[in-house]
Amino acid sequence: MPRGAQSVQQLANAARARRLNRRNWQRAPSLACQDLGVTIADLEKEPHAVAAMFDDVAGKYDLTDTLLTVGVEKLWRRATVKALDLKPGQRVLDLACGTGTSTRALTRRGAQVVACDFSEGMLAVGRRRLGGLPVRLVGGDATSLPFADNSFDAVTISFGLRNVADVPRALAEMRRVAKPGGRLVVCEFSRPRFRVVRAMYRFYLTRVIPLVAGLVASNPEAYTYLAASIVAWPDQYLLERQLSLAGWQQVTHRNVTGGIVAVHKARKGPAD
Repeated sequence: MPRGAQSVQQLANAARARRLNRRNWQRAPSLACQDLGVTIADLEKEPHAVAAMFDDVAGKYDLTDTLLTVGVEKLWRRATVKALDLKPGQRVLDLACGTGTSTRALTRRGAQVVACDFSEGMLAVGRRRLGGLPVRLVGGDATSLPFADNSFDAVTISFGLRNVADVPRALAEMRRVAKPGGRLVVCEFSRPRFRVVRAMYRFYLTRVIPLVAGLVASNPEAYTYLAASIVAWPDQYLLERQLSLAGWQQVTHRNVTGGIVAVHKARKGPAD
């Protein structure tokens, strides 16, 4: 097995084994990518280490992302914007906004967008790319959001929840800042429905991504971590349960691209 593929699988297996022994997604002991000969942000998702990793890849992140997803990520982001069903003037929190790819699409709907990320490097790229748009960019951690209660008509996070150190706490924070009756849309990698697709997808994650990242990414080790985080991430049904446990109501999901990605929708109760 190639060195990068082995690293992805070892990281994912270790994280999954620890999660199976916990009722919720709790932080696991530190892991290191020993096969690569370097220590990278591990699957316990220590916030400063993960933020530093994203700072390092920010400059080429969008280009690498497009190459690694063969452009399909645009379809996933469109599905997320559609699920939000925003009306002009509504206030939306774009969490884990990265370089602002989703943020730009949300502004086209006439929404008042607040974009938040814990990576200053990603935010710096976002500020340059979103210059002139009526967007507020804020540095912040999903587990301790710097916003008042009941602030947003909708909250969304795309491909960022699996990088959060404490998922239940982050989901509770999102619920806190949403207005009563407010909407949540989570777009995240998930578990393909069909076995043959799962096998092909795992091969792509564990072998192709490390290879391609080694050729085009500014920090290939970061993409080994990202691939491992996808392999280890719980499926769409476990995430639905976690959303319900966090107090969200009307929780549903829609599989996109055969379940490679799932778009989850939920609402905050009208009396919450």
